[in-house]
Amino acid sequence: MGKTAFVFPGQGAQYVGMGKDITDNFKAAKLTYEEASDVLGLDMKKLCFDGPEEELLKTENTQPAILTTSVAILKVLEELGIECQMTAGLSLGEYGSLVKSDVFAFGDAVKLVKNRGKYMQEAVPQGVGIMAAILGLEKQPLQECINSCRQYGIVEAANYNSPGQIVISGEVEAVKMAVKKAVELGAKKAVVLPVSAPFHCSLLKPAGERLKADLESLEIHSPKVPIVTNAEAKILNCKTQVIPSLVDQVSRSVLWQDSIELMIKNGMDTFIEVGPGKTLAAFIKRIAKNFDVKVNLYSIEDMKSLKDLIPNY
Repeated sequence: MGKTAFVFPGQGAQYVGMGKDITDNFKAAKLTYEEASDVLGLDMKKLCFDGPEEELLKTENTQPAILTTSVAILKVLEELGIECQMTAGLSLGEYGSLVKSDVFAFGDAVKLVKNRGKYMQEAVPQGVGIMAAILGLEKQPLQECINSCRQYGIVEAANYNSPGQIVISGEVEAVKMAVKKAVELGAKKAVVLPVSAPFHCSLLKPAGERLKADLESLEIHSPKVPIVTNAEAKILNCKTQVIPSLVDQVSRSVLWQDSIELMIKNGMDTFIEVGPGKTLAAFIKRIAKNFDVKVNLYSIEDMKSLKDLIPNY
């Protein structure tokens, strides 16, 4: 067996019913939902298992809901003795990594991400900013596309997810012009995403500042498991880096492809996606293929996927 990495999904992975199956079978998962409910004064089980979807889709609910589901599944993996040698999370998912590494307590993290969602939502008035996914265009031509559309307003690369899968973010007109231009430059597909704010661009700097004040009131520890950060795609190895990294992360590009390549270089050959959805596994598959290495991939979100994983540990 090589080395295992745990990766945690970000916003967009949520769905009504997430986590229910595992919670019905494991007390550790049930206790995680109960803790989140107590801390937030919100029935987290009801929100995740029953919805309604429009409540789950509100950013300030989505973020704690995904984190709670991911940590509930993480607790089950830990109980079964399945461990990791490195960890990372996509945007919001980085908080799952921080909980895994004991950088801060789950109760603090879930409160933090509820506020983070609220700050991100409030940083930009509704209708001012959007995001779009650009498929099949490499970094260089995409950067040229962004540069040429800056005359229309703010537009920046928000997520470098995997080869040929980059998300842009910014003001409506500039992003829409970039979508049009990306297609002209040969993108296979360019689509505006159904998100409520332009995440991971400079418009969100005020949200980062508000988050900083919350982070400064928390007890923060040095990571017990190495974490690869979104903002720099580097290993976070001391507690003084935690706050600047999380503040930057709100308004800077998510360097997911670089993060996974770094993990592969560090010998990770098994990636376990801990939480709802299978998006990260799809990204990692593409990144590994591009890197010409073979990796084992698992997405753990229910009893079936958990049972498929267990024989390998």
